[in-house]
Amino acid sequence: MRIVLLGAPGAGKGTVAKQLTAFDGSVQISTGDLLRAAVKAGTPLGRQAQAYMERGDLVPDRLIMGMVEQRFQEHPGEGFILDGFPRTIPQAVSLGLLLKGLDLPLHLVVNLAVPEEVILDRLTTRRTCSNPGCNAIYNVKSNPPAPDGTCRACGCSVIQREDETPAAIARRLEVYRQQTNPLVGHYQRTGLLLTVEELDTAAIVKTIAGALATQVA
Repeated sequence: MRIVLLGAPGAGKGTVAKQLTAFDGSVQISTGDLLRAAVKAGTPLGRQAQAYMERGDLVPDRLIMGMVEQRFQEHPGEGFILDGFPRTIPQAVSLGLLLKGLDLPLHLVVNLAVPEEVILDRLTTRRTCSNPGCNAIYNVKSNPPAPDGTCRACGCSVIQREDETPAAIARRLEVYRQQTNPLVGHYQRTGLLLTVEELDTAAIVKTIAGALATQVA
């Protein structure tokens, strides 16, 4: 499968992507993970990106697209689930050209339409393992960490990320509305868009699997 997952922060893109990988071995691709890996490995693209990050600037699209292209070229023909990318219309256009050149057309673009009040509740109650090698995700209501506030997987401390305070979440949602939400219309015109309003992960995955069966058949 070749899928793009759209949705606001906290919509559950990462969770859904992980479950979708079980269907046919397709891999979850997050540009954030690609960026961190490139910086850590000291690749040419990673070194360029790090210079922007150290100045507090956004990493340019050309570098992000370069990392995405490199990932596709290293694993030709591999199915993928793009988690939270593209984020803007220019990125979507660049991605379309890249995939066309590699003869890897998308099968589906899934928009996870989650009400903002649900997102606010999810993100303000979310906690993350402080160990970069673990990054386990918890929820103080539905999936709490250990009673002493440590990670159940590795024992490290569990924290609330700075970008998951109420004020930070409000800013992230505003950026999403301005920059990323227009992608819904962009992909709707391609005939690939599937909007899913279910909140239960199993129901979401079932809906996507049904749509894929039609698209890929």
